[in-house]
Amino acid sequence: MNIARNVEQVRLRIVQACARVGRDPGEVTLVAVAKTFPPEAIREAAEAGIRDVGENRVQEASAKFQVLGRDVTWHLVGHLQTNKVKKALEIFDWIHSVDSLRLAEEISRRAERVGREVDVLVEVNVSGEPSKFGVRPSELHRLIEQVVRLPHLRLRGLMTIAPLVDDPEKARPYFAALRELRDQLLRSGVADHLPHLSMGMTDDFEVAVEEGATMVRIGRAIFGERG
Repeated sequence: MNIARNVEQVRLRIVQACARVGRDPGEVTLVAVAKTFPPEAIREAAEAGIRDVGENRVQEASAKFQVLGRDVTWHLVGHLQTNKVKKALEIFDWIHSVDSLRLAEEISRRAERVGREVDVLVEVNVSGEPSKFGVRPSELHRLIEQVVRLPHLRLRGLMTIAPLVDDPEKARPYFAALRELRDQLLRSGVADHLPHLSMGMTDDFEVAVEEGATMVRIGRAIFGERG
């Protein structure tokens, strides 16, 4: 597995996707999702230029953080339980998966105790799949209203996970819907700055970039198949 070559290829595909819609590739952050892969793989990716690393679970990330520390920016891209918030804030710079007021309040409380501001994204279940976490689109405006008032949180945008599909084009409507939800929030004035859309993974990230993704969460295309 040549991680450096894979990183280069993914970056090229991002550049090409941006070119198709007239975007600046510098607007897109590549988050390498290292779930199940060891610290050595992350270090190899970092040597290839990766600066942002995603993890799905706090416990797994903790072990890798002991090895790598602040050499990279850590993104929690999986579901976060309120009882794991304290530990998560010791590791993660970004939390992509805020999906309830209760969780946002706990992050705010814990962040205040350790004297830090936390960059967060609100996760939206655009597809409505019962197996997925995230706030319903119909409940998003109310949650955003509440989250923006909490101290020690910097609400930076929205996140979604598209359904698994056999053709990336079938994921496009979900990415477009997240962008439109963000634009509606901005038009309503409930938030004045939501610069980030975290959407797109290995099978569909080029379509996500074409639809406005500013963060793509790539695991398999960088690290290979999980064991």
